[in-house]
Formats: sequence, C-alpha cells, structure tokens
Amino acid sequence: MLTDPISDLLVRLRNGAQRRHETVAVPASKLKRAILEILKREGYVDGIEDGMRDGHPILDVRLRYVGEGQPMITGLERISKPGRRVYVGSNDIAKVRNGIGVSILSTSKGIMTDQESRKNKLGGEILCSVW
Repeated sequence: MLTDPISDLLVRLRNGAQRRHETVAVPASKLKRAILEILKREGYVDGIEDGMRDGHPILDVRLRYVGEGQPMITGLERISKPGRRVYVGSNDIAKVRNGIGVSILSTSKGIMTDQESRKNKLGGEILCSVW
C-alpha cells in the first residue's frame, strides 16, 4: 500500500518523461484522474485512457513531447505532503515560475488550478506544482 499516491503519480510521470516513454501506467483513483485531467487541459499530457492490468484498474497516460523529443513536463514538485499539509487562501496562492507553470489545488469545489482558484476566490490545499 502506498502512503502518498499523489507523489507516486508525479514520480511515475517524471521518470516516464525523462526516459522518453510514450505512455505511463498509473494505478487508478478519482483524485489521480482529476489531477491528470487538469494536466491534459493545460497541455502537459496528450491523453488518459482507462485500462486493466492484473485485475486492477489503471490509467494509461500518454505523455506529450515538443520539438526534438523534449518532454512538455520539465519539473514536478509535491507541495503538500501527508506529514505536512500546506493550505493557502485565495489571495496567497503564488504563481509557479512567474506564470509559466501551474499549481493544482484541492478546494471545497473540487480539484482545480491556481488560476481557477484565484478566479473563484477559493483557497485550499496545494497538492503539487508542474512546469
């Protein structure tokens, strides 16, 4: 059993991008799907497909590359961890890399980006940052 499934997701994406894999298999969950949907909408991954492996549901994530095989995801950082949760108000959400990256937050209205959270005036737990 994993103690931090979000960190596992980020590590799998980072390792797959560094090794130039076309797809990465991730154990499925609603939270991981929500995070991956945001990454797809923001242009960091190409697609997400449901699948089964050894009787367990998985998510096949198609990674996106630009130029001469450069991964679209250049950095991932887990902000809030199981041992130290990080909560912010809507006015305290910092921009990632001066607006180049995106933070993913868990709010009372669901999982959303930092921009959506500022627009809706919602604070919450900062899960991770991607650039």
